[in-house]
Amino acid sequence: MADFRIDDLARAAGTTVRHVRGFQERGLLPPPRMKGRVGFYDDAHLARIHLIARLKDRGYTLASIGEMLSAWERGHNLADLLGLERVIHDPWSDEEPARMTLAQVVRRFYPDIPEDVLEGRTPADYPKLQRAEELEFIRWTGEEYEVPSPRLLEVGAGLVEAGIALDAVFEIAGRLRGDVDAIARQFVRLTVEHAGLDARAGDRDVREVGEVIRRLRPIGMQAVQGLLARSLHAEIQAEFARQIESLGLTPPPLDGRELDGRERDADPAPDLPV
Repeated sequence: MADFRIDDLARAAGTTVRHVRGFQERGLLPPPRMKGRVGFYDDAHLARIHLIARLKDRGYTLASIGEMLSAWERGHNLADLLGLERVIHDPWSDEEPARMTLAQVVRRFYPDIPEDVLEGRTPADYPKLQRAEELEFIRWTGEEYEVPSPRLLEVGAGLVEAGIALDAVFEIAGRLRGDVDAIARQFVRLTVEHAGLDARAGDRDVREVGEVIRRLRPIGMQAVQGLLARSLHAEIQAEFARQIESLGLTPPPLDGRELDGRERDADPAPDLPV
C-alpha cells in the first residue's frame, strides 16, 4: 500500500492540496495516518478522491456527495448507491438528441425565408429563438444547435405551420411546461408518501428504492398520457360545440348523447313492409 504526503496525494489524484484539505474539512475524506507531525495517505484516500471527482462530474454537490458517502459508511453498498444514481439520471425517453444548423432551425420556424437570406446569419439575427433556448427546445453550442427533443421541436414547428404565431407557440409551451412540472411533482410526492420511497427510513434497501423508481417510469408516463388523452377529447368536443353554437347552429350529439348529457330519444321503429 502506497504512502502519500498531501502534496503527493493531490498530484496523483489530479487535484490541488487546497481541494484535498477542503474534502477533509467537509468530512468527505478520512484523516491521514499520522507519523509524528506528518500525515500520510494511502490508496484508499486516492480512490475516495477519484470517486468524489466522478460524482462531481455527474452534477452532485459536495453536500450530496457527503450524504452518499455517509450512507456507504453506514453499511450501504456503494455499487448499489451508484446503481440508484444511474436509475435516477438515466433518460426517461428513448428519443435521441439531434444536431441542427442555424439555417435548419430557422427554416422550421420561419419556413417562408429564402435559403440565400440565411447565409452568414448568427443566432443574434433571430432574437425570438432565444425564447426557444430558454424553454430548452434548442441549445446553441457556438457552431450549431443541439436539439434535446426533436419531437418537441417538431410540435412547435407544426403549430407554426398551423398558423399560430411563434410568440404564441412559446407562450403555450411555457404555460404547458409549468403545468406538466406541477403534475410531475404531485405524482412523485404521492408515490413517495404512499410507497414509502425513502431510503433514510432505515427499512428500505437501496436496491429496492431503485427498483421502485424503475417501475415508476412506465407507470407515470401511462398515467399522464391516459389522463391527457381523456381531457383533450373532452375539451375538443366542448370547443367544437361552442364554435357551432356561436354560428347559431344546433351542434350534433357527441358520443351518442346530447350536450346536456341526456340520452338521445330512441328513433322510432321503421315501418315494415306489408
